Amino acid sequence: MSQDWNITSRGAECSATGIPFADGSEVYSRLRFTEEGYVRDDFFMTQWNESLRENAVSVWKGVYLAPAPSPEEPLKKENAENLLRKLIETEEEENRNVIYILAVMLERKRILAERDVHNREDGVKIRVYEHKKSGEMFLIPDPELKLATLESVQQEVVDRLGGGGVEGRTSEVEG
Repeated sequence: MSQDWNITSRGAECSATGIPFADGSEVYSRLRFTEEGYVRDDFFMTQWNESLRENAVSVWKGVYLAPAPSPEEPLKKENAENLLRKLIETEEEENRNVIYILAVMLERKRILAERDVHNREDGVKIRVYEHKKSGEMFLIPDPELKLATLESVQQEVVDRLGGGGVEGRTSEVEG
């Protein structure tokens, strides 16, 4: 189960050459599954060739954005992204529905971008999300929520986010 929750970050250098990417460089990214789990590789456009698609679960073209230094916050408030990260780290099965709803919220806020959907051999659908700023990969199992359970999951998300802030409004989690 831990391989489902593994978060991999965008590389700061080309997987083929080891040369660091410059801010704004166009890159190809590849996600593949190995014995160790999911592995992400990033390549300069000039290093990409179609043979690299062979063992890929997903391939996409993007732009490398150098990470901006983040200012230290004295007190970090709970928000959807922080909560998603915390719940992914727990690897607890009972958090799957909340994790999925948080990922959808962050996609709608244009923080995450869905890059692919992968069906595992056991039938579980894995949605591959990329954090638009950091390039981190989030592999989120799709619990294929039914309408009957959606409202209770939405309420759980609102409750976990503190109930009334911008991040926790029900309208932001409605499908």
